[in-house]
Amino acid sequence: MRDQFPFAVARVTRRWRKMLDERLKDLGVTQARWSTMVYLDKGGEGLTQRELASLMAIENPTLVRLLDSLEEQNLIERRPCPNDRRARRLHLTPAGRAFMDDLTVRAEQLREQMLDGISDDDIETTVRVFTKILENAEKQK
Repeated sequence: MRDQFPFAVARVTRRWRKMLDERLKDLGVTQARWSTMVYLDKGGEGLTQRELASLMAIENPTLVRLLDSLEEQNLIERRPCPNDRRARRLHLTPAGRAFMDDLTVRAEQLREQMLDGISDDDIETTVRVFTKILENAEKQK
């Protein structure tokens, strides 16, 4: 089972993203865009681009292109940082907040469907195991 574990995790992750992509298609966003919005929402409004790139574990130039497209869709805005003229802080627009509300509802529905028939105890154990795996991975850096 140990040798199958990483592949099972990858399959579940790919399936989750694919199904959520399908449910968000009418909103006109890609997986890269909606995941950026989720990281911004969870990381807290007012993050700098650099902070968001670090949180997402991606390179800053990659993030800049994503932010440009989200800004064009009027989902986010970049505001000057009062403490650093070179930095910009990221904020959701009212349209971005509405998008996140809609995404949250759709993601919750998908999550409940995917977790159907799985006990809370099993979910708790799974999350605990994933947390330990991530802790072990951090030690390998």
